[in-house]
Order: sequence, then C-alpha cells, then structure tokens
Amino acid sequence: MLWWQAILLKLLNTLPKYLCDMEMIAVQERIPCLDLKGQHQQIKREVFEAFEKVYENTAFSGGPFVEEFEQGFAAFCGTKYAVGVNNGTSALHLAMLALGIGPGDEVIVPANTFIATAWGVSYTGATPVFVDCTSDTWQLDTTKIEDKITSNTKAIVGVHLYGQPFNIEAVAAVCKKYKLFMLEDGAQAQGARYKGIPVGGFGEMACFSFYPGKNLGACGEAGGVTTNNEAYYKHLLSLRNHGSVVRYYHNEVGYNMRMGGLESASLNVKLKYITAWNNRRRAIAKQYQQQITSPKIQLQVQPDWVESVYHLFVVTTADRDGLLKYLNEKSIFPGLHYPVPCHLQKAYAHLGYKEGDCPNAEYLANHCLSLPMYAELKDEDVAYVIETLNRY
Repeated sequence: MLWWQAILLKLLNTLPKYLCDMEMIAVQERIPCLDLKGQHQQIKREVFEAFEKVYENTAFSGGPFVEEFEQGFAAFCGTKYAVGVNNGTSALHLAMLALGIGPGDEVIVPANTFIATAWGVSYTGATPVFVDCTSDTWQLDTTKIEDKITSNTKAIVGVHLYGQPFNIEAVAAVCKKYKLFMLEDGAQAQGARYKGIPVGGFGEMACFSFYPGKNLGACGEAGGVTTNNEAYYKHLLSLRNHGSVVRYYHNEVGYNMRMGGLESASLNVKLKYITAWNNRRRAIAKQYQQQITSPKIQLQVQPDWVESVYHLFVVTTADRDGLLKYLNEKSIFPGLHYPVPCHLQKAYAHLGYKEGDCPNAEYLANHCLSLPMYAELKDEDVAYVIETLNRY
C-alpha cells in the first residue's frame, strides 16, 4: 500500500466518528436548563395583539386586563378570588399583612425553599422559623413542625416546591391543633393538584409568582394571591393600592404593588396554554423517572396524592460538582436550586442558625441539580440527557 493510500484509509475510518461527534454537538447545543424563546415564538402574535389592546386602552396599571386575568386565574385554581400584584414576593408580603402578622410574631417556613418565602415574613417585622425538609420528598417535614411552635407562632407556610404539592393535610392538622394560619406558597406550582384538587384554595391564602421563568410566566414581573375569604380579598385590594379603596382616601398604610396591564395581557394569553404546557412537562418528567437508571442519581420521591407540574426536575448525586462538570462537557447545562438553604443565608445570621440544624436541607443544597425542563424540550434532547446521565 502506498503511503498516501494509508493516510486516505485512516481518514475514511475516522470520518464516521467525526460525523457522529458533529451530530452530537448539534444536539448538545440545544439543551439548556430553561429556554423561553420557543414558547414565546409560538404565541408571539397573540401576545402582541394583546399588548396592542392594552396600548389602545392605555390600561397600563391595573384595569380591565388585570381584572380579566384575576377572574381567569381564580377559575383555574378553583377559588372565589384572585388578586394580581407586581410580583410573587409582594404576594407573600401582602398575604402576611392581611393575616395581621407583624413584629413579635413567628411564622414556620421550610429551610428548603427560595428565599422569597422568608422575605414575606421578614417584611412585616415578624420572624421566620426554619424547619427542615424530608430526606425523600424534600418538602417541609411535618413531623418536625411542632417542636418549633411557640406562643408567638401565628402561621405555617407550606411550599409546593419544584411544582410538587406539600403534605397539605398534615400541615393543616397542625394548624388546626394550634389555631394557626396556613399559607400556600405556590410560586412554582400553577396547575399542580393535591388529591385531585388544584392548589391555591387549601389555606387562608395562596401566593403565586408569574416571573417569566415560571410555568405560567408574564412578559415581565407579576404575582398573585388566591383565596376563598372575602375579607382577605378586600384587604388585599386595599393593601396593593396604597391602602385605598376610594381614590385619595387611605384607610391604612398601603403599598404600590399593582399588577401591570401588559403583564396581565400576556398572562391572559398564556393561561389558555398552561394546561397543555404542564402536561408536556409531565411527559418529560415521566421519561426521566422511568429511564434514568444510574445508581448515582437520586430522584425526588412523589407520593400518590400529588400531581406535580414539574417547574423544576431536581436530582441529587454524591459528587454534584463532578456531575455538573461532566454534563457541561456534554453541553447539558443544569440549574442549581438552591446552593444555600434559607437558615444559613447571611441575611439571617442574626437568628443564630448553624450547620447541622437542618441536615436534609443542607445535604440537598450541596448535592442537587435541576435537569433541563421546559415544555418545548424535544424528545431527542430528553433522550440524550437520560443517556448521558446513565453513562455517568
């Protein structure tokens, strides 16, 4: 064989591998943790038409488009009322105020949640009291709540974390026993169900975020509160609007926390699609749950009585940093929710919590990753993520 024939043969032998690698790279580039572009391209015309109506009516703050969304979202949650506000953190804050919570009061909050759950308590001058999560569902450990209750405890906040409802009946039983309020943090759970019933109407109130990355996300910042209690509903309407029901007459210290017209218009469009989007997330999650077989990967345990909407699909592994590096090399980019549990945040150092106080939440913070999860994720991309994890 001549020298040039040997070189040509070698090149031909490596060509299939090269083409395979190039194909794999093309797939890998499409797998971020979250990609909002696909969703918004699908509904762009509808959203822009809705914006045009807001513009023509100059209804930029509050107004008919907000009211339309409030009615639609209340129906979606199966509640009597919904109040639109400027973001999910404000929803938590105003709900606490509507419950009469303030300085000297304590509120039970999961250590494993986004920090805004605790902000809602702190903004009123009350103190969040952090309770660990379970080691399997990663939700509030209801067996540890009673040890944290004092004469100052006024409420318990349960979080439908990652889109999965918490153990509502167990928390409600503790609230009934000690005459406490129960508040749902549904920021990640629009459309989730507990024993077949939509979340949002189990507690005194439920608070939602419509941040753009949520399952039901506005084109901008927005939030809301649902309730079946007319008194809370009316109080929230006042609180979000400078403590006023009649213009220029202020009955209490209020806040400028109204929902915007453009944000509500986008939510009115998306509300028509949220059930289909949630179902697609469930289909993706089912593939993850059934096909991830690596013993190095642990999944969130889901009781029979929950129907998650999989805002996030979180897994844990012993070497989180190693797995993250491995996935990034394969052009898969997981999220990280959340690297520091609430009780160890610097903002709450004055409360005196230390490492070891909430061991399950601390373990999760050090070992969790959020896999790619959004309704537009293609089946071949999901398959690639699963295959890559199983090879780890």
